[in-house]
Amino acid sequence: MLEEVERWLATRSWSVTDRPLHRIMAAKRATGQSVSVVLPALNEEETVGDIVAIIRHDLMQQVPLVDEIVVVDSGSTDRTSQVAAAAGARVVHRDAILPRIPAVPGKGEVLWRSLLVTTGDVVCFVDADLREFSSDFVSGIVGPLLTDPGVDLVKAMYDRPLGGAAGQGGRVTELMARPLLNLHWPQLAGFVQPLGGEYAARRGLLEQLPFPVGYGVELGMLVDALHLVGLDALAQVDVGVRKHRHQDGQALGRMAAAIYRTAQLRLARGHLVRPALTQFERGADGFEPRTHSVDTEERPPMADIAEYAARRVA
Repeated sequence: MLEEVERWLATRSWSVTDRPLHRIMAAKRATGQSVSVVLPALNEEETVGDIVAIIRHDLMQQVPLVDEIVVVDSGSTDRTSQVAAAAGARVVHRDAILPRIPAVPGKGEVLWRSLLVTTGDVVCFVDADLREFSSDFVSGIVGPLLTDPGVDLVKAMYDRPLGGAAGQGGRVTELMARPLLNLHWPQLAGFVQPLGGEYAARRGLLEQLPFPVGYGVELGMLVDALHLVGLDALAQVDVGVRKHRHQDGQALGRMAAAIYRTAQLRLARGHLVRPALTQFERGADGFEPRTHSVDTEERPPMADIAEYAARRVA
């Protein structure tokens, strides 16, 4: 490990207990910064309501840390929108945001568009499939941004149990993202959960970053933020244990392909590898190939979008 990373781990890796809520609130009052929480959601009616309700109770009603909760529904066919609204979130449908640019499927697409429908100086992203959710996931990663002006982006770190076994989750992280980062961007080798969906950042940073439309968004954001603001402006906070719905092996393969493509584009802004992945499923006549396209589109920095610039002027 690089000496720079060892130093970073000692100075930019914290626990949620390092910043008590009263200290975070004092910093928020002193700086006047506002906080938006965004939940990208697709068919998450079983979990999204509890997450919204806990954030509202703990961080809006008991203490006014969070100023708005926005659920961006990316085309759910279940009751995600109704459940989220009933729990107290403002629900916005992906296709209603910036309609002149047709939406494409993907998590990164939703996160990018969320910048247009939120107002917080600090934007906190939380996946909508978390179970046994704790508001520490929000306060823990927002805290450093409110208390330390030198920090621009904070990732949550946590244990990820799988099938009752501790630390066995995050398979794409261990098999794809971590080797890529260690080999090509060793300054980022200290991140425990580089692909985790819980992170917060200053709006001023997010609006300058391109957003891969799919699963590559977290890796792309880390790499681009490193180049834009430097390692010392990045941090991570231990928030405990993350429990969520796990994907099957083929879905993980598609995620890994999108992440590799995101990395490859950043390594050489030229020739791209074939943007397709063939997998196999056993059918009536043996193994049958299924070919899936790999996300190849990226959205430009939001600061380049006329509607966003106009909103800021207004």
